[in-house]
Amino acid sequence: MSLSKGVANGGMAQFQETMRQQLESSMHDELEKLLDTTTGAEREVSKKDFEGFKNLFHRFLQVKGPSVEWIKIQRPPEDSIQPYDKIAARGLPDNVANSLNKLVVVKLNGGLGTSMGCKGPKSLISVRNENTFLDLTVQQIEHLNKTYNTDVPLVLMNSFNTDEDTKKILQKYTHHRVKIHTFNQSRYPRINKESLLPVSTNLRMTGQNAEGWYPPGHGDIYASFYNSGLLDQLIEQGKEYIFVSNIDNLGATVDLHILHHLVSQPNGKRCEFVMEVTDKTRADVKGGTLIQYEGKLRLLEIAQVPKAHVDEFKSVSKFKIFNTNNLWISLPAIKRLQEQNAMDMEIIVNPKTLDGGQNVIQLETAVGAAIKCFDNALGINVPRSRFLPVKTTSDLLLVMSNLYSLDAGSLNMSPKREFPTTPHVKLGSSFTKVQEYLIRFESIPDMLELDHLTVSGDVTFGKNVSLKGTVIIIANHGDRIDIPAGSMLENKIVSGNLRILDH
Repeated sequence: MSLSKGVANGGMAQFQETMRQQLESSMHDELEKLLDTTTGAEREVSKKDFEGFKNLFHRFLQVKGPSVEWIKIQRPPEDSIQPYDKIAARGLPDNVANSLNKLVVVKLNGGLGTSMGCKGPKSLISVRNENTFLDLTVQQIEHLNKTYNTDVPLVLMNSFNTDEDTKKILQKYTHHRVKIHTFNQSRYPRINKESLLPVSTNLRMTGQNAEGWYPPGHGDIYASFYNSGLLDQLIEQGKEYIFVSNIDNLGATVDLHILHHLVSQPNGKRCEFVMEVTDKTRADVKGGTLIQYEGKLRLLEIAQVPKAHVDEFKSVSKFKIFNTNNLWISLPAIKRLQEQNAMDMEIIVNPKTLDGGQNVIQLETAVGAAIKCFDNALGINVPRSRFLPVKTTSDLLLVMSNLYSLDAGSLNMSPKREFPTTPHVKLGSSFTKVQEYLIRFESIPDMLELDHLTVSGDVTFGKNVSLKGTVIIIANHGDRIDIPAGSMLENKIVSGNLRILDH
């Protein structure tokens, strides 16, 4: 009985392998057809992109279930996640400039502002005193270069969605003391969920065809940075580390203590990868965490967690930290791993529905997932202030308020706030788009003593409003609430209908 079962299983495995090979062959044929729709430089760039895509697609077809076995997950060893205070306690050397001259700042700039109702790159949204995310980044690096007489360059990883608009705006920084470079993320074909073949018929980015392409997540940074030639160029200039972060994380400034820790290690013990993590709160339950797995430090994302263990993953008591996506990575190590084809990142399968209703999948990777490929990788548990992402208008309200002061492009929590934590702000759907949000505030309220704010429905705020403690404002459907100028709301629930009429 067991023999025939074994033969049946063997036959099944062979059948699956044949199917995989056929799918891969069909995909290769389709990619060749797509390449034949263009010539010259565009063809060469697409050819390089497609090599990366083929590799990802091959691995996608091989995957047989979850990429982690839950039983093998261990807590990271004590010394693999260092408290920031311990690293800062070492102090700084006299020659900070020497360390800074080995650094490159890289911002992930592939995203659009669509979730906040804006067209174009997210980095060009104004966040504070008419300054955009990009303005603040340039100001921070320029301040470093002027203060220490250094040459820290800024590199933007754009996507085909953001490249053109970003390059136009870069002209305004020509007289700033920052060299700015850009390179483009790869462009991968979206795959029809049923046939597992590309939905595009040519390489153009026009009409319906434009929907057939996507930038494959920030894990693509290693290959596209290497392919662009910029990686080699920076290594030749004596650069050793990149500090990578999302451009919408306003807390991700260059930290001199972490940089000093990296460059002061003896060469054989050099840490090639640092991931900044911070303590998890109930708002961060979906964030990736660091685990020990098969003897290596590894990033565990919610997408890799078997369904039966998702609640455990979200537990603040078991997994106490999460990844801020502020990463410090050795440039020579990236070059070595790319050349050895040894970058191994878990595949994230992202299902999407196109405007016409067609179901597609995108194969993506995350930059932090490569931590297991680098030598002497380390987590550093940093203060929460280094994680200040602006994903929604609720986040925007916090960074525009008097909770923060702006100093040389960096936002610092006001010393007048008694608790270092940020208030929990939840603005309703009437505030989702930046334009609508701005119309609803005559001026940004005083929030120094605010703990929690929930606003729902058609609500507007007059000038000089002050919010303290827990404030909940709910205008029911068809009602409108105007908070009068100069109001002070402390631990209040406001609901119903409140119209302020000008006399």
